[in-house]
Amino acid sequence: MADVTQMIAMIKYKLEKLRRFLLPREMDELGWQPVFWLAYLGFLFMPGLIDMGSPDWLIGTLLSIPVFLVLYFRGFRHSGDALWPYLLSMCALGYVLAPIHPNANTYLIYAAVFAPFLRRGLRVTMTFIVVMLLVFAVESWLLGINFIGLYIASFVAVAAGFGNHFYIVNTRKQAELRLSHDEIRRLAGMAERERIGRDLHDLLGHTLSLVALKSELASRLCERDPHAARREIDEVQRVARDALSQVRLAVTGIRAAGIAAELASARLLLEMDAITLDYEGGDIGMPVDVETVLALVIREAITNVQRHARATEVSVKFSSDAESLRLTILDNGRGSEVIAGNGLKGMRERIQALGGSLHIESARGRGTKLEASVPISIRTQPITSVYAPPQRPRMHAA
Repeated sequence: MADVTQMIAMIKYKLEKLRRFLLPREMDELGWQPVFWLAYLGFLFMPGLIDMGSPDWLIGTLLSIPVFLVLYFRGFRHSGDALWPYLLSMCALGYVLAPIHPNANTYLIYAAVFAPFLRRGLRVTMTFIVVMLLVFAVESWLLGINFIGLYIASFVAVAAGFGNHFYIVNTRKQAELRLSHDEIRRLAGMAERERIGRDLHDLLGHTLSLVALKSELASRLCERDPHAARREIDEVQRVARDALSQVRLAVTGIRAAGIAAELASARLLLEMDAITLDYEGGDIGMPVDVETVLALVIREAITNVQRHARATEVSVKFSSDAESLRLTILDNGRGSEVIAGNGLKGMRERIQALGGSLHIESARGRGTKLEASVPISIRTQPITSVYAPPQRPRMHAA
C-alpha cells in the first residue's frame, strides 16, 4: 500500500513538473485546462473520416502541429505587444494550410483565443479578429473553397474573442477587489493600533505621573510619619495594579478580525455584483473573542451570498438582550437546501466553542437566513469602527 501511495505521489510530482515546464506560474489557476483545449486540434484530422483523394492534408497537418504547439505554449508566457509574433504565426499556419486542408481555420480560432491577451481593449481585439477572418475570406474566394468553414470559424472566433476579453476584465476586477480588501484591513489595523497608542499614552502618562508623585511623597514621609508613608506606598501599589489591568485591556483590543473591516470588505464585494448591503446594530459592545468569531462568520456568509445566492439585497443585523448577542444575516436570493460544507462547519464550530448556536433557514426562491446566537455576560467598549455603512431601509424576506 505504501508503494502504491509513493508511486501516485511520484506521478503527481512528474505531472506537476511537466505542467510547470509547459505553462507559466500565472496560469496556475487554470490548472490543466490549456492542455485540454488542444483537443480542438482533432478537427484537423476530421478529413480522414472521408475520402480526400490526396494525403497532402495529412502531411500538412503533421508538419504544422509541432510548429503550432511551440507557438501555443510560448504564447502563454507573453502578453501585450510581445504576443503579436505568435498571433500572426498562428494565422500564417492557417493561411498556408488552407489550400490543402478544409479545416485549416482551426489555427485561426486559436489565434482569436489569444487575441484578448494583447490587452489593447475590446476594439483592438475585435479589429484583429475581423481582419484575420477577412483575409481568410479573400483566400477562400480566390481558391474557390467552400465558405461553410469560414462561417464556422467566424462564429467561434468572435465568441472566443468576446469570452476571453471579459474573462480578462473580470480577473483584473477581482484582483483590484482583493487589493481593496487588503487595504481596508490594513487601514482598520492601523486605526486600531493608533487608538491603542493613544489609550496607552493617556493611561500611562497619567498613571506614571501619579506613581512618581506618590513615591516621592512616601520617601519624604518615611522618617516623619511611617504610617502615612505606608499608606502612600499601598496607594502606589493599587494604582500600579489598576494601570496594569487597563494596559492589558487596551492591548487585548488588537483584534484578529474586526467587524468594521469585514463589513467594509463585504460592501465592496457585494457592490461588484450590484448587491446592496443593509447594516444595523453598530453600537453594541462585545468581548474581543466574540467579535473575532462573528467577524469570521460575516466573512464566510457574505462570500457564500456573492458566489451562490444570486441575491440583490443582504441585511446584517446585531441585536442583544441580557443573556445573549445575536447576529442575523438575511438575503433575498434563490435559496437552496443547506449542505454542511467546510465553511458552514467552520462557522458552527467557532460559535459552539463560545457556547452559542448557529441556525440557518433556506427555502428555494425565498432566500436564506443565518442566525448566530452567543451568550454574553461581559460588556466592553463599543466596536471601534473605521467604516460606518450608511443606513438603508430595512429589507423584508421574499
